[in-house]
Amino acid sequence: ANGRPGTSFCKMADTTVDGGAWTGCGVLFLQSLCPDVDLLSLYKNQNGKFIVFKVIKLTLTDSAGGLGGYEILKVHDAEPFLGVEVKFVNMAACKQFLDSYSSGALHQSFSQHAGRLFAVAQECSVETQLKASTNILDHCLDKLEVCLQHIHQSQPERLRDEEIDQLEQQLQTQALGSAPQQTPLTQEESSVPSNCFKFQNKIIEDRMLTAVDIQSFSNGVGRQWRHVGRALGKTCRALKAPAIDNLAYEYEREGLYEQAYQLLTRFVQAEGRAAKLSRLVRALEDCKLTSLAENLLEIQP
Repeated sequence: ANGRPGTSFCKMADTTVDGGAWTGCGVLFLQSLCPDVDLLSLYKNQNGKFIVFKVIKLTLTDSAGGLGGYEILKVHDAEPFLGVEVKFVNMAACKQFLDSYSSGALHQSFSQHAGRLFAVAQECSVETQLKASTNILDHCLDKLEVCLQHIHQSQPERLRDEEIDQLEQQLQTQALGSAPQQTPLTQEESSVPSNCFKFQNKIIEDRMLTAVDIQSFSNGVGRQWRHVGRALGKTCRALKAPAIDNLAYEYEREGLYEQAYQLLTRFVQAEGRAAKLSRLVRALEDCKLTSLAENLLEIQP
């Protein structure tokens, strides 16, 4: 690979409670070797996201011996990989997953599901890496007990992402036969590079939000900052409704600029490297604040 998967979202557990239910956390990094399937780009596209999630879900269900033994907590950008944070809820499922991973059965399963759902002619092989906290498990796959210990000591830091909740719901709805048919990805949608996003038919290079972005947003958003906060809150747990009301109350005396400034500062603190320009622009579009988005992107109207 031409890059290295980033830090996992799991932290080491300080203590292990004897007799408690066995749980653990690992991050599976995936990169498709099929030129027609860029997992990162597809996951950033609303229609592609569901198909990628479905491929991951089917692969994990095959590899962990059913739906009951694991839970997907988050899918994140770890360029050039797509990172999948997985919580295992019993040791048997985790063992089966590790067996599937080390034997190549997981890779074969991914290849079959991806080939079918992405409708590509050639084999959709995948490059992977498996981590538990800072430990790269690919280095010790022949030592099952060591891998299990690393996964068990790595406990999830977060609840399941709201985006994953929505995808799981969509998957259930489709399984019940009431979901609308997925429309195929258009050439235009799939051709947006993974480090870019589309705004008004222009391809914009994505990046992390800067202090200048926060100031520009705070100067221009006015009373609409709450609406933007709610739009960002759809994919950011730190900005759920009570948090926005608390910000409004806490910084009422300082005025609208400070309230907006604190909103985006919270977003950046909570999301870290995932606090991208594209997410703010999307939230502004949702709130019909296109001119402010143009201003942020320095696009002349």
